[in-house]
Amino acid sequence: MYLSADANLDALMEMRAELKSAGVKVSVNDCVIKAVAMALAEVPAANCYWSHGDGISSNTSVDISMAVSTDKGLITPIIKNADKLSLMEIGKDAKRLALKARENKLTPQEFQGGTFSISNLGMFPVDKFSAIINPPQACIMAVGRGRQVVMLRGGVPVTTNVMTVTLSADMRVYAGDVGAKLLAAFKANMEAPAKMMM
Repeated sequence: MYLSADANLDALMEMRAELKSAGVKVSVNDCVIKAVAMALAEVPAANCYWSHGDGISSNTSVDISMAVSTDKGLITPIIKNADKLSLMEIGKDAKRLALKARENKLTPQEFQGGTFSISNLGMFPVDKFSAIINPPQACIMAVGRGRQVVMLRGGVPVTTNVMTVTLSADMRVYAGDVGAKLLAAFKANMEAPAKMMM
């Protein structure tokens, strides 16, 4: 099953600018990881996997696998307990793991496992794509670039920043409205980024 949604980035970009002026740098990808982790905690039915022996099984933590491109291909280092980390802690961990991945220095426990994956091509001219699920996980989020679009607000055309994300989900786990609830929670977190700072 594939589900897509647009998240408005205007408030997020304002928050990042304010943090930068205070000497704190966070990337859009850091915010995506935090927003996904919070959404998985809010929708625990989405933080599950398919077990051939037991059917749907719940994960006991929110561990986000992030796709990192290396000269040997993609690898997915894991930010563990991401829902309990601050936005700054996620940024620090993401940078550390990405560097280790590119230097081929990850230990097995740093890339084996994870409960949910994110593949972000936002740094390229890619608006939208679908990613392949990384078993035994049940879902992966594909993140496109932020882009400006014109929309009507109160009947007046305005320019706004949006980003399209697409879930690829295992229907055995994400049957019904689980995927829709997860996307709605993610979108709400991205569009009210002050929640990520709490």
